[in-house]
Amino acid sequence: MEINEELQILRHSTSHIMAQAVQNLFPNAKLAIGPAIENGFYYDFDIEGTTLNEDNLKDIEKEMRRLVEQNLTFEKYIIPDVQKQIDEFKAQGEIYKAELLEEHRNDNPTLYLTKDKDGNVLFNDLCAGPHLESTKKIRAFKLLSVAGAYWRGSEKNKMLQRIYATAFLTKEELNEYLTMLEEAKKRDHRKLGAALDLFSVRDEIGAGLVLWHPNLAVVREEIENYWRQEHRKRGYVIVNTPQIAKSKLWELSGHIDHYRENMFFIQKENEEDDQYIVKPMNCPFHILIYQANRHSYRSLPLRMAELGTVYRKEKSGALAGLTRVQGFTQDDAHIFCTPEQLVDEINAIIDFVADTMDIFGMKFEVELSTRPESYVGELKNWELAEAGLKEAMDRRGMKYEINEGDGAFYGPKIDFKVKDAIGRTWQCATIQLDFNLPERFDIKYQDKDGQLKTPVMLHRVIFGSMERFHGILIEHYAGAFPTWLAPYQVAIVPIADRHADEAAKIANELKNKGVRALLDDRSESMNYKIRENLQQKKIPYVLVVGDKEIEDKTVAIRARGRGQIGTKAIEEFTNALLDEIKTKGKTIVE
Repeated sequence: MEINEELQILRHSTSHIMAQAVQNLFPNAKLAIGPAIENGFYYDFDIEGTTLNEDNLKDIEKEMRRLVEQNLTFEKYIIPDVQKQIDEFKAQGEIYKAELLEEHRNDNPTLYLTKDKDGNVLFNDLCAGPHLESTKKIRAFKLLSVAGAYWRGSEKNKMLQRIYATAFLTKEELNEYLTMLEEAKKRDHRKLGAALDLFSVRDEIGAGLVLWHPNLAVVREEIENYWRQEHRKRGYVIVNTPQIAKSKLWELSGHIDHYRENMFFIQKENEEDDQYIVKPMNCPFHILIYQANRHSYRSLPLRMAELGTVYRKEKSGALAGLTRVQGFTQDDAHIFCTPEQLVDEINAIIDFVADTMDIFGMKFEVELSTRPESYVGELKNWELAEAGLKEAMDRRGMKYEINEGDGAFYGPKIDFKVKDAIGRTWQCATIQLDFNLPERFDIKYQDKDGQLKTPVMLHRVIFGSMERFHGILIEHYAGAFPTWLAPYQVAIVPIADRHADEAAKIANELKNKGVRALLDDRSESMNYKIRENLQQKKIPYVLVVGDKEIEDKTVAIRARGRGQIGTKAIEEFTNALLDEIKTKGKTIVE
């Protein structure tokens, strides 16, 4: 979402102070770019012979504080002679500034000068601004990390060093953010994935290709079951499509022209063989299914859904656990409808997203992304598409922000950014409106006036991809899945060996009723097993079985995060547990 303007100016100004501090400490440092971003800012540096580390960051931060305390002023300076300034940058070795200035020589380029109280210029940076009047308002900032970054994002260019940092208007806000970052480290789905035996990525298979271990596969199975039930309830038909297709299909869809660098091509054995491509998207297949039958306005909308696995080539440095992969399953759907049905269909999807995210305790923000520079189709159709999406959201009184120029090449889109348990936002659900593909594939329906017309097509996901959404869920729940999703829902712990048979009987009774039960009859102490199952394995419930429980036909119940919740008859506990699972946590065992 858009950064608060005041905060953006603060962060951009702080990035200049960081650049000044770096050059004070490392005079050979060359400056690249230093923008404000969603949660802070960064600056890229070329520092020959020096690899920045944690100690360097501390020194840079200390120098920044020294500069801030001098109450330096920021002053805008319009460059009178651009070529002279370019030559000056080159003479100083500031090759990146020179390159940027050359690009913007006709845009009335400006420098921002940092001056001391006597008006002496201490530092300048090529920048359009705006900035703070002085460093007086820079009170709360923190340097976070260093990473490599290619100049202009191209692997053909030199690798620079990027310092990530953040700044806030108050120290309280900064401390809240740093606390959130610490919590995020604990929740890192890659660490929890290993600790809870959820998934792995192996070099033998390839980067960004995920192995789902039994524990996470159970979670996925439950979510897929929900997905299928809800889609059928909401009038969708479910389909399956191939993993590969001839290149002719992707030429017709336009993907080869606009998406080639992200596609996997299958090597041809002979020149006369057809070229095949591993599918990066499901949409062309769904269009072909639509084409297999004739359609009238009476048969629309046609809502077609698929848990379709796709493959997209990514740079290795961009891959991360489950949240950025090369092979993933989209909870994909395409809706073919008349223009008159469009707004109602968009609202139905928004309802679907809201109902689904409510189950996981997630709120969401909405962003409308409009026509990009590189787009296909007619301008009038884009304008109609954007108006349709706006009308759907306006009709229900939704607040949304507009992200100019960030739509897909084939149509504008609504993005849903869900907020997790510690306040971070994640891109998940999307609605994309497409006038382009229906025209490229020349699909039709017969309208009430007897004329053949082109339907409107909506691309839509609720979760985004199963991989990414599960990564988000692991972090949202800190690995402690709610009972309906938990890999094991109950662990049964006998106090002594003589109680093992009765514990096994209870475990089998629970399994027969569909509960994922684990019998823990290891020769460890009872307290150790209780603690390990609740805290390390994060199982929602532990049932303890001893002499008294066997005699009374009860179980002593411990609940994850709640401790002892008493003793219940086995049947009473089972019924309460099944109700918690069925309601997805709206009722809990008490």
